[in-house]
Amino acid sequence: MQDIKHLTKKRESFFQRLFGRSRPKSANLRRKLAEPPKKRLRLKFLLPAIALILAVWPVYALISSAKVPSTEPRKAEAKQAAPVQKLGPLDRFRSLQLSADLLPSAVVANGKLQSPLQDGGVITYNLDPELQDKVSAYLRERRVPYGVFMAIEPSSGRILGMVSHSSVNPGWQQNAYYNIYPMASLFKIITASAALEQKKVTPSTVMAFNGKLTSVTPYYWDPRGRRSPEMSLTDAMAKSVNPVFGRLASSVVGKEQLVLEANRFGFNQALFPGTAILPSTLSDPQSDAELKLMGAGLGREVKISPVHAAAMIAAVANRGVMMTPLLAESVTSGSGETLFAAQPLELRRLLSEESSASLAKMLSTTVSKGTSRRAFHDRRGRALLAKLTIAAKTGSIDGKDPEGQYSWFAAYAPIENPQIALVALVVNQGKWNVKATHVGEKALEAFFR
Repeated sequence: MQDIKHLTKKRESFFQRLFGRSRPKSANLRRKLAEPPKKRLRLKFLLPAIALILAVWPVYALISSAKVPSTEPRKAEAKQAAPVQKLGPLDRFRSLQLSADLLPSAVVANGKLQSPLQDGGVITYNLDPELQDKVSAYLRERRVPYGVFMAIEPSSGRILGMVSHSSVNPGWQQNAYYNIYPMASLFKIITASAALEQKKVTPSTVMAFNGKLTSVTPYYWDPRGRRSPEMSLTDAMAKSVNPVFGRLASSVVGKEQLVLEANRFGFNQALFPGTAILPSTLSDPQSDAELKLMGAGLGREVKISPVHAAAMIAAVANRGVMMTPLLAESVTSGSGETLFAAQPLELRRLLSEESSASLAKMLSTTVSKGTSRRAFHDRRGRALLAKLTIAAKTGSIDGKDPEGQYSWFAAYAPIENPQIALVALVVNQGKWNVKATHVGEKALEAFFR
């Protein structure tokens, strides 16, 4: 009797054995279902094909690389053939933005700082090269976390100095001039201007107050009886007395007039259209306490850019007239065409000549006996710039962007014939590396060398 296995087995052809299309050698139906013929066929064809491709590919790649030229020369040719952007005539604000953008590439040539243009032209700056170098070196040496410096010639608006530095975040430097920061006690200048414009006070006007000079709590500022201290506005400006200017804003100027004066100074508007300079901001105080804080320079939402702050103090020095800031002396194209030539141009009047003269008196003692005295005197009390009359104002407050302690210094000199107006902002973090007043002193020393 034959075995069942042999009865179910059929003879396989040569081609069936070669390509695997034979019946299962076993009659076991479960095994047949577990290994479908289609799957086995797919694998038997696929594996040899992959082996063939892997064997042939190196030869194909070698032949292709010999026939197809490199794309690198084409890229270089395309780069060389790229059209050069042609600049047209520039207005005062477009020239300011272009000059600021290319300032990092500036080099000294023939005693002037210059930056090359893409078409072979050149930007010639109004900047004082030595002033630039001295301030920049000082900020680097003192490892200032964040620092910005601006200097303007009051009568013309020519920008004499424009420096930014950060030992913490170098990427912050490029936009440092355009951003806005808490204004702190520099706002006391606007509070005083509003009162002077109303002709309600003079530099010698005495005001009574209560609380410490640096108090930040308006509730305690109003005088309480005959024993309350008194101080002239000039002395209060020199020592940056918060209660005096808080009361000046509340009891003398008033909310509407203070906001109006701030708008006249350029707040809440595009003062420099066509540039990246952010508009300085101010919101209406919602209570008497907020009004006092704003007048004293403690309103945290009152923010200003270094460019605007420099133009503001320059306007006070220029008998109340703000000039357009001019960074470029000239912009010339590669073909020799003059695209921009600096001409002094009035931007707006901030206050009257009479008020600016009174304000100068109020700012005249900050360096001699006020908040800037230590920076402008040696350890023996001798003035470092004894022959120079300086009008100045300081400010300090903590902020969040960047985080740290903000130190401001705004000044112009000499008072009788202003040649330079400057603003310095230093943001210290934890340790006080240097105050803005020290930057201002170094800048004035370099300028009046």
